[in-house]
Amino acid sequence: MGVPAAATLIFTYGTLKQGFSNHNLLQELIASGDAAFAGSGRTALRLPLVCGPYRVPFLLDLPGRGHRVSGELYAVSAAALARMDELEGIARGHYERRPIQIQIQTDDAAAAETAIVEAEAYYAHRSYAEAMWRRSGGDGEEEEAYNCYTEKAARGYVKRKDRPQHLTFLDQIRLFVSSGSNPVQPEPAIH
Repeated sequence: MGVPAAATLIFTYGTLKQGFSNHNLLQELIASGDAAFAGSGRTALRLPLVCGPYRVPFLLDLPGRGHRVSGELYAVSAAALARMDELEGIARGHYERRPIQIQIQTDDAAAAETAIVEAEAYYAHRSYAEAMWRRSGGDGEEEEAYNCYTEKAARGYVKRKDRPQHLTFLDQIRLFVSSGSNPVQPEPAIH
């Protein structure tokens, strides 16, 4: 069974990408015919990609800040979308799935500038996105925004099962953004 023609195109930029801890969900969905790899790309606009508590990546819907972010595109069925929404905590206010424009990476240099597709991405929830940007040094000299979530950027990532269970993830986010200290973090990716 293939992915239906009415599939949703999802841009992944963090732990759902190949080689990262949550990619196993996409592998399951691909194996069941509910998802298909659709290519690599990067955001058409500059957007902040920052790491929050436990080095969890967050794409912030703050256009014009940060960098053009690289990631992977997947065509997913409605069933796959429901599973991804659950992983990303949509109903719990962790992330929001919203539209995004992605420039497809192609081998054709002439077409690369015009190959823009409409997709959706999991953005940090708007209730804390601006605070997350400020906490990451947003717009300052010490800005910690990435153009790609890499192994180096993910160094120190803590899987969900290994995080403290007495706090919700939203509580952990609130503590992170309200903390005045800035723990040692890897250097942002080279642009």
